[in-house]
Amino acid sequence: MPDPFDHILGQPKVRAFLRGAVKAGRVGHAYLFTGMAGSNKTQAAYALAQSVVCKEHGCGDCDDCKRAMRRKHPDIHYLAPEGAGGYLIEQMREVMNDVDLAPIQSHAKVYIIDRVDLLGIQAANAFLKTLEEPPENVVMILLGRTRASVLPTIVSRCQVVPFRTIPTTEARGIVVQNTGCTPLQAAVGIQACGGSTGKAIEFVKNLERFEFRARVIEVLQLLEHADDMDILEYAQELLEKAQAPLDLVRKLQDDELAESAEFASASALRQIEQRNKRALSAKSTEMLTQLTNIVRSWLRDVLMVCSGAPHLVINEDVAAGVREAAAHVQIPHVVAALSQTDEAETAIRYNVSPETCVDVLLFEIREELYGSHSAG
Repeated sequence: MPDPFDHILGQPKVRAFLRGAVKAGRVGHAYLFTGMAGSNKTQAAYALAQSVVCKEHGCGDCDDCKRAMRRKHPDIHYLAPEGAGGYLIEQMREVMNDVDLAPIQSHAKVYIIDRVDLLGIQAANAFLKTLEEPPENVVMILLGRTRASVLPTIVSRCQVVPFRTIPTTEARGIVVQNTGCTPLQAAVGIQACGGSTGKAIEFVKNLERFEFRARVIEVLQLLEHADDMDILEYAQELLEKAQAPLDLVRKLQDDELAESAEFASASALRQIEQRNKRALSAKSTEMLTQLTNIVRSWLRDVLMVCSGAPHLVINEDVAAGVREAAAHVQIPHVVAALSQTDEAETAIRYNVSPETCVDVLLFEIREELYGSHSAG
């Protein structure tokens, strides 16, 4: 029998703990998974969710499992902060109202609430009662960076499951083992996916993502001689390439909605549509974050060369271009460009116009790295 917990990469203790809880029939009503980005908390949350909605606790063959594995199950709800400062009170009130509704397909419902460290006091207070005493058929899985970063009132109501930081060499080995790629390709994928081995595995399997990464780096190397119109055109091109995978996501969502229309009520279909809208938004953010991750990785390599540590360059396949860029810039300017990249990523996560974010980022990088030397 397939085991959904086999996919929790790099976390043997977590894998054993969750598998044991399911096998013993001791799945709790609320968990807090803590660990840094890239520790595969989200993968673990979906594995546990699959075991909850499946009547056989994760058989891998039933419709509940198949939908859960595609992250398309109507009774597995994923939430991420929608406000500029974190979660909105309205988001938590929606959860409170939704938990009392009957499951659409399964016998149970699961809520995966990401970045719970961005759950402020007011939003948390609106949610505490539901977290403490959810209906019997509801499981809450909260994801946060560290235990200390989450409000104590939230922590005290959850079973805390710590995730270790996966060492760089081990992370690369996991990606190589699961894809057959080269160590360099694994390193590139991990960088592009913010340290997540699970997402890196998807990245290195997709030739279009590697082509996208190559074009991002090519644009960065062209900025020195780019005028303002060039930059606007580059930004539009990168934005279109970054969001190209969304077309496939939309098609899969439309197919799923058509399938569900055969058995789901009108209210259930509205729930699916709302979930699909949130999922599409999350995927868009993920793709745009890949763009900023690739930019950050290249700038980091330039900084390594500027600092006299060329042996620490990760993007070895474009090392010549990295050295060329480093020969014309100074460390403070590279650091400033990295800071601008972080700001752009934050703005993207808080729903600032992607067009504006990418435009501004390329202009700022040109200014910081090349200043008056650029054509603009």
